Amino acid sequence: MIRVALADDQAVVRMGLKALIEREADLAFVGEAADGGAALRMLREVKPDVLLLDIQMTGMDGIDVLRAMAAEPELGSTRVIVVTTFGTDRYVFAALQAGASGFVLKDSAPEELAHAIRVVASGEALLSPAVTRKVIGLFGRPGAAVTPVEGLDSLTPREREMVAWVATGRSNDEIAAELVISPDTVRTHVSRAMVKLRARDRAQLVVFAVRSGLTAP
Repeated sequence: MIRVALADDQAVVRMGLKALIEREADLAFVGEAADGGAALRMLREVKPDVLLLDIQMTGMDGIDVLRAMAAEPELGSTRVIVVTTFGTDRYVFAALQAGASGFVLKDSAPEELAHAIRVVASGEALLSPAVTRKVIGLFGRPGAAVTPVEGLDSLTPREREMVAWVATGRSNDEIAAELVISPDTVRTHVSRAMVKLRARDRAQLVVFAVRSGLTAP
């Protein structure tokens, strides 16, 4: 069972998300919160596998919650999916930097949200090409500031290339098809790059690629 909690300051949204979670046989609803402070207290108590988190909440917002979670090692096992309307582009990169593993729209179909929970719970990141394009468009423009990323110099040329391709939002299979190599080869290079960069998941690889100015050919 995947244990899921949610934090959103709109009661009707919480009601809908809770109903969606409870209808799935492999998902267990374990808690909810209406603001950031309550979300942290809930997380410390129930330690869910996945948290569905609204970015724009009164008081402590979703970014603050993510940063607070990063500062508490005991909360490190909880993966976070940001539930957004996408009228908040400026929050996307900040959420990734702070530790979000993916994004879904509030009006997503139930099966899409359930799929997102399963993907993130399995240790993968949920970054569609559309989301990644927003990140690159906002923060990866030519001339944008480049920030050194620890461990980047230790990557082989092939590993750097794979990180850049991950930052396009493509899956391993899609990268493999683009480069005419096997998905296992892509997976190996991506995994090695994640270890060297101490990246939590593919979402963090996107952050590192953007910060360091890596772009796919």
